[in-house]
Amino acid sequence: MSKRQFKTESRRILDLMINSIYTHKEIFLRELISNASDAIDKLCYRALTDDKVGMNRDDFRITVSVDKDARRITVSDNGIGMTADELENNLGVIARSGSLNFKSALTDEEKKDGELDIIGQFGVGFYSAFMVAKKVAVITRAYGEEGANYWVSSGADGYTIKPCEKESVGTDVVIELKDDCEEEDYSAFLSADRLKYLIKKYSDYIRWPIVIDGETVNSMTPIWQRSKKDVSDEECAAFYKEKFFDISDPAAVIRVSAEGQVSYKAMLFVPEKAPYNYYSASYEAGLQLYTSGVMIMDKCAELLPDCFRFVRGVVDSQDLSLNISREMLQHDRQVRIIAASLEKKIKSELGRLLENDREKYEAFFRSFGLQLKYGILENYGMKKELLCDLLLYYSGREKKLVTLREYVEKMPPEQKYIYFACGDSISGIDALPQTEPIRDKNYDILYMTDGVDEMVAALIGSVEDKELRSVNSDDLGIDAAESRDEIEKAETENRELLDFVRDALGGAVAAVKISGRLKSHPVCLTTQGGVTLEMEKYFSALPGEEASKIKAERVLELNPAHPVFRALQNAFSADREKAEKYAKLLYSQSLLTAGMPIENPSELAELISGLMV
Repeated sequence: MSKRQFKTESRRILDLMINSIYTHKEIFLRELISNASDAIDKLCYRALTDDKVGMNRDDFRITVSVDKDARRITVSDNGIGMTADELENNLGVIARSGSLNFKSALTDEEKKDGELDIIGQFGVGFYSAFMVAKKVAVITRAYGEEGANYWVSSGADGYTIKPCEKESVGTDVVIELKDDCEEEDYSAFLSADRLKYLIKKYSDYIRWPIVIDGETVNSMTPIWQRSKKDVSDEECAAFYKEKFFDISDPAAVIRVSAEGQVSYKAMLFVPEKAPYNYYSASYEAGLQLYTSGVMIMDKCAELLPDCFRFVRGVVDSQDLSLNISREMLQHDRQVRIIAASLEKKIKSELGRLLENDREKYEAFFRSFGLQLKYGILENYGMKKELLCDLLLYYSGREKKLVTLREYVEKMPPEQKYIYFACGDSISGIDALPQTEPIRDKNYDILYMTDGVDEMVAALIGSVEDKELRSVNSDDLGIDAAESRDEIEKAETENRELLDFVRDALGGAVAAVKISGRLKSHPVCLTTQGGVTLEMEKYFSALPGEEASKIKAERVLELNPAHPVFRALQNAFSADREKAEKYAKLLYSQSLLTAGMPIENPSELAELISGLMV
């Protein structure tokens, strides 16, 4: 029979698919197996109403075989097969779907039948074989036909269909691999071990046995499709560790079986510990996406909000729209519905873990608490209501981690604010002079040791009408009116000294003032304006020159009741050179206490030595 030509549009699509659409050539096997599964589904469905089929479920299988010498891979099924007309219609016109037509011809009642589950759209994924093959042949015998047909093509130049012999009903797809080249090692697909790996990766949950060398490779029954009562916690943990290469059990397992606008099943896992590369650019977030047992995407990030990007697991839905290659999920309404649903489920499970297993939750928070905080920062606090209740901070009074609501519950009636202090470590915050007036009131302080904490606190704003307030704030809500009057009086009396200290520091500080917060310490460093010292630290650690230019306006606060201040006053009256050295020494002390770097350590060392001598 003479060679037939693809339609012009089909030739363009074929060329596009081979050269552009599919990123990973290995998925050709997934597509051929999916088509084989479709063919078996159709004949299995026919067997429900046609006794002449003469086969039961146990008879169906998909066989993959390799001929290394001929460089051939064959994918065979004993499904419904194709007539000559079906070969022409399904394979001669790219993007025409036999499976889609078959499914759309069914009644609503037939579509509800659980046995019917057509995965793909035959005639689209089939052509992915040409990514690795220089020639593809299809030998097929349709159910109810005596003869068979042979379809062969070497690509966009056309195809040939002719009668042939085949003993049994079904289809063999034979691909002859391209020759190896510098860019591609096509011979790798001739390894049975390689093919087994690809079947486990992409087609492990196809419902029919996939056999290589007499061995059934796929497991066929997804664990997430089984009911909760039939799957033990140990089985879930074993699946997680094997599937996601973790040595630890998950902190939590989330099972979802949803029906409604979008029907899907999911099995999600909250890891106990962060992988080594979690907070790096190399980490890829996302859930494995399946449809009818076929993995469509290994990491579908669109199904997870970024704040929960640590979650691992699988989602299986037949309702999702997929593009021609099945590699990229269309960002449609159904995806957004699933993502929103999963977000609520994850939040609920983390809340349950926090409530019922505090020790395990705290271990989880040590690994992923920073990610929750990043989630609050994202989009200017859009998800703060979702995440606020999941945050933990160290309580200076209770010496343990507490939630913001737990802090509020233990506040004395007269306490106005939720006080927090930021620093590099718990011990560093313990030493902050700014915390003294709050401790004197026996009020608790939340210790915040992550660089993002101050910005997170600003976005959260308040909890149960109690405002979060930094210990660096000018108004701590605890100063009496007479105390403020005394400070203003001291400011006036020492104005010349304060200006001298500011000038002596050569622009290092925006202002020098009398402090109302210091008790036993002589000096502390605070800021004015919107950028704090902690924010400056955070931005300075980010890459890029622009981030490093974000600086806080520093304010040096002096304690007028401290002996050091009197020494400064005396030096200012008698020896301005010594007073300048005192000013620089006090500024360096404030930097050290605040956890800020000393710009010129050798100058500080010489200053101390000079004063000692």
